[in-house]
Amino acid sequence: MEEFNAAFALIAGRFARVGPRKQARAFLLGLLSDVESRSCWQPAKQAGDRSPHRMQRLLGEARWDADAVRDDLRGYVVDEPGAPDAVLITDRAPAPS
Repeated sequence: MEEFNAAFALIAGRFARVGPRKQARAFLLGLLSDVESRSCWQPAKQAGDRSPHRMQRLLGEARWDADAVRDDLRGYVVDEPGAPDAVLITDRAPAPS
């Protein structure tokens, strides 16, 4: 959890308001958890929400710079691999049809 908190601290400032910042943290924890599906329902359930509406609002309506968050996280992953001989393998998910 300490590593997650350090990584999230890098992007927390991209969410100007506390509510979306907390929701983004809960959403990421939900995505990283051991769930069967990565729809908004599963991260919402993981966060203790009764419905996926707060997660959907974060993704669709909250004001934050997704490109800046991506760049911050990319920089973190490249700079902090955790081990000198670590290898990062990424796979782009197929585009929805």
